[in-house]
Amino acid sequence: MVACGCLLIIGCARPQPLYYWGNYEDLIYQTYKEPGAADTTTLITQLIDDINQANSEGKHTPPGLHVQLGYLYFLQNNTQAGLLEFRTEKQLFPESTIFVDGMMGRLKK
Repeated sequence: MVACGCLLIIGCARPQPLYYWGNYEDLIYQTYKEPGAADTTTLITQLIDDINQANSEGKHTPPGLHVQLGYLYFLQNNTQAGLLEFRTEKQLFPESTIFVDGMMGRLKK
């Protein structure tokens, strides 16, 4: 009986998400659905807020967030900040190195 109760409690426990997504998914969706609807400064602020919130909760940011932030910095001609975000993405997600290096090469031209 006790074993059944334990299994019920364990079975009902919700696993914690691997990443803190914040507004990231909604921002990506909106920028593709309505390009140009939000200015880059607003998008940057929202992504930075997500990063800060993730850090304050001890959670990880999802793959792609730092690439998106870096791309937005490039759009504002802030190359240094953009490259820093790309490097951060590669450090957090080494499997993204080829993709990020390709983006860096295209954006530097």
